[in-house]
Amino acid sequence: MWITEYRDLISILTVSDLRVKYQSSVLGFAWSLVNPLLMMLVLYIVFSNVFHMSENQYALYILIGIVSWRFLQNGSSAAMSSIVGKPGLVTKVYIPRQILVLSSVLSGFVSSLLEFLVLICLLVAFGVPISFTVLLFPFIHLLFLFLLYGLSLGLASLYVYYRDLNQIWEVLLQAGFFLCPIVYPLSTIPEQYLPLYMLNPITDLITIYRDIFLYGQLPSPATIAIVVISGVLLFSVGKLLFDKLERRFAEAV
Repeated sequence: MWITEYRDLISILTVSDLRVKYQSSVLGFAWSLVNPLLMMLVLYIVFSNVFHMSENQYALYILIGIVSWRFLQNGSSAAMSSIVGKPGLVTKVYIPRQILVLSSVLSGFVSSLLEFLVLICLLVAFGVPISFTVLLFPFIHLLFLFLLYGLSLGLASLYVYYRDLNQIWEVLLQAGFFLCPIVYPLSTIPEQYLPLYMLNPITDLITIYRDIFLYGQLPSPATIAIVVISGVLLFSVGKLLFDKLERRFAEAV
């Protein structure tokens, strides 16, 4: 399998993506930790009087949503340009081109792990009991990685031919931020629309993260099933699209 055969190259490209991302920043990698905290503070100030939850709980509620969303946002946006951004590896050498997408997603995965580590430290600092349910985190986050990789395969292959896609995707991400329960509780969704609302796998993932980190609850099997099914569907469609469009990558980049 190409993942094991090219694992060294995948590691090199992942580290390279992380270095490029932060090399021109004064704070460097620390920005990936400071950014969600600043965003949480702004959203907390704006929305804390709208949704009446306890101060500590609502701040952490928002932060879990932000950290979860940032993995989708940063991972998909970086992976979208992974083929176009490395034309030398596309036109001059032969490697499975999925490696370029995977390494971009993995760089976002590493950043996300560190953000969740900061989240856990804040949970302890705010006195939130750490439950055994946090042991589910590696499994859930790998599911998220799988889902995001499938989505990124489709985005990266389409972006080679349609360069306006990044603008469209940015708008969709902005809309998605408010369509997911990042700053508002699920209780604000009308009951008749809730089953449809929960078909969104990102909503389910955010809910799962809050269950295991904030509430110490096991996620429902139905919620996990939706994430798994969505991941399989996105990967299948993304890989099919990638395989179909890959033939002309060298001409288009």
